[in-house]
Amino acid sequence: MARGPIKHLKRIHTPRSWMLDKTGGNFAVRPSQGPHKLRESIPLHIVLRHRLKLALNGFEVTKIVHDKEGGVRIDGKLRRDHKFPCGLMDVITLDKAEKSYRVLYDAKGRFVLRAVKGEEAKFKLCKVVRREVGPNKVPYVVTSDARTLRFPHPDVQVNDTVKVNLEEGKIVDYVKFDQGNLVIITGGNNLGRIGIIQHRERHLGGFDIVHIKDAHDRTFATRIGNVFVIGRGKKSWISLPKDEGIWLSALEEQDARREHHK
Repeated sequence: MARGPIKHLKRIHTPRSWMLDKTGGNFAVRPSQGPHKLRESIPLHIVLRHRLKLALNGFEVTKIVHDKEGGVRIDGKLRRDHKFPCGLMDVITLDKAEKSYRVLYDAKGRFVLRAVKGEEAKFKLCKVVRREVGPNKVPYVVTSDARTLRFPHPDVQVNDTVKVNLEEGKIVDYVKFDQGNLVIITGGNNLGRIGIIQHRERHLGGFDIVHIKDAHDRTFATRIGNVFVIGRGKKSWISLPKDEGIWLSALEEQDARREHHK
């Protein structure tokens, strides 16, 4: 019988995208409740300790987060919770180091941090998951990171992507979910792959299927809910991960490593 919310997370039950080894202990940091789902986010604790290598243990992570002179900002807001969930497209800023990183997936579906500078650190992309009309006939959209944005452009619909200014929290641009636009996959077996929309199969009463072609002319298909538009045409609005979202087979990876070490 359940007796309240679950507050623990066994290490072997953590998402593969966190890349935690089995021998590092029995438990892992469980993300706090926030704008992203548990299995679609990574705790700030793991980002600082395992990704950026800024701390050796949990005590040091707490010291970094609670630093009065300059802590850690996520999407421009100071966060003191070391368990805060960081999700796709979030911008993590370290005040003292004066560095910013965008949370993305690599082609194998693992969380990676892409260093960003200047103007790119001042915006993020958000997928529209709902469009409604509220009290007093005020239109608004709800995005993938739980933002509610009022008075969007009339052309913005569900599955489109909006570009949000992090300082003002307002929409500055948008891109439609159209054939020929660049997308990243946010779920399923193709998690992290990047490609161009080829066409969309409509299934009444079911899930629409989107067919996508990557830079190596390989085609794959996934549900429309797993598709996140990141650019108009072939030009991306954000800096892509090192592998540029191109999936390679085991043999291709082996050949690439040999070429790299020559």
